[in-house]
Amino acid sequence: MQKYPRWPNLATMMFDRAKSWPDRPMLRAWRGGAWQSMSWGVFARQAASVARGLRAAGVKAGDRVLIVAENRPEYPIAETALLAIQAVPVPAYTTNTVTDHAHVLRDAGVRAAIVSSAALAGRVRAAAEQTGGLDVLVTMEDIPGATAWGSLIADDRPADDIVAEAEKIDGETLACLIYTSGTGGAAKGVMLPHRAILSNCRGAFELLRPLGLGNEIYLSFLPLSHSYEHTCGQFFLLSLGAEVVYARGLEHLAADLAAVRPTIITVVPRILEVFCDRARAQMAREKPLRQWLFGVALECGLRRVDGAQRWFDPLLHPLLDRLVGNKIRARFGGHLKALVSGGARLDPDVGKFFLAFGLKIIQGYGQTEAGPVISANPPEAIRVETVGHVLEGVDLRIADDGEILVRGDLVMQGYWGQPAATAAVIRDGWLHTGDIGAIDTDRYLRITDRKKDIIVLSGGDNVSPARVEGMLTGEGEIAQAVVAGEGQAGVCALLVPAEGAGMAGVAAAVARVNARLSVIERVRKHALVEPFTVENGLLTATHKIRRGLVIKAYAELLARLHV
Repeated sequence: MQKYPRWPNLATMMFDRAKSWPDRPMLRAWRGGAWQSMSWGVFARQAASVARGLRAAGVKAGDRVLIVAENRPEYPIAETALLAIQAVPVPAYTTNTVTDHAHVLRDAGVRAAIVSSAALAGRVRAAAEQTGGLDVLVTMEDIPGATAWGSLIADDRPADDIVAEAEKIDGETLACLIYTSGTGGAAKGVMLPHRAILSNCRGAFELLRPLGLGNEIYLSFLPLSHSYEHTCGQFFLLSLGAEVVYARGLEHLAADLAAVRPTIITVVPRILEVFCDRARAQMAREKPLRQWLFGVALECGLRRVDGAQRWFDPLLHPLLDRLVGNKIRARFGGHLKALVSGGARLDPDVGKFFLAFGLKIIQGYGQTEAGPVISANPPEAIRVETVGHVLEGVDLRIADDGEILVRGDLVMQGYWGQPAATAAVIRDGWLHTGDIGAIDTDRYLRITDRKKDIIVLSGGDNVSPARVEGMLTGEGEIAQAVVAGEGQAGVCALLVPAEGAGMAGVAAAVARVNARLSVIERVRKHALVEPFTVENGLLTATHKIRRGLVIKAYAELLARLHV
């Protein structure tokens, strides 16, 4: 593809690609013990059929429709169908609790839902009982009392009527409502119009053009309810005409990489960290000669990455690459053009490990409120300690206090039903990201600090400390709480016990709170500490906990907890 088309909306983009490549494989999933593919032409007919069926069931333009499903072909079919009739998809995590779902249903005024399994439908139904019920419930498995997915895709007519209708939708129309944690604890609905996601897609295409984008194969395993995978792994890759293959789950990821042999994957840093640790651990069990070869290959590769090659490295590298590098790359299928890392900060040493063995790690930066991609490293000039250049079409400046401000088509319309919260982050057209950064002389952006308190785990998930801390201190055994986990695999807590409460009582309280939290929010480990007071500097004069100072004061203890 030499030039990226300018589509008016996402539904038209999907149908246009289907018209161009009706017989090309589009979606692949593991069904009945084998990989099964769906063509673009079948996709278009099914999306149009679902659009007609949802409308007949009562779904109207502007209606918010919850989607709770694993990554599977039905996901983009459902989204395209909803977009074509101007309904608003509301992606939700499969790990959401009943309480999480109830908040979204109530806040967004959701009256319809599309759910994959009976177990997930049970949670959605329980949440709906708290919010006034659902008018429409579609399930991908046959479940009593729900509309079966099979009945929605039964209309095999050409998509012409739905395609013509979709072409009238403009870029300012709301394309999705994605809920993300806020500092106040309750998740806010980020309103992303078509223009925001299309802007991200165009910018990503221009940035990645040097890779020679063509007939790509993409393995999708990050949750589609996360804006990163939703925009990049779904709409961007499909806009290129890539075949999207849905992984069977993280437990099968190694086998799926070998079988699918993708050319591009998106990852979060935690996955790369685990791979790096396992590769080193496995090598430590090998015979001395293989350990030596691995060490020499890594050192040679790192010198090349750092621009500090010795005179003999260019002679040594081809041999070491055949003996060691090929084996490392083979674990990812052997055909990767790039691993695109986002959702959380990537440790530069981990990034350099992969670059040393010839795997391009393209680290990016963004947030849901910006589509979500703001910047990424150019593949021909990667600097792993940075988050690269801003995408084409993005205006970025650094405020006087160092905060990163962003403007352009990628910026959200605002937070659903929260004009005050919207006005607080979008001022004079500029999105205030809450992150502190700097731009160097070569236009590379560096993130130096976080202005916001939101914890971003190494897997890219957002956790609101205020929410978790509030629930902990709501238990009688816990007087004060600070949770931490920025860049870590999970959340740990520093707890001050209430008077008379012992270790067992606090542990029981933590267990009760964890039972009400989603998987990513649960406190994995905790420690009891001395009270936070004005006298020791850990409380303000108005008795607010100084979270940053507490985390700094207990840095060594937290480091042990996170091991």
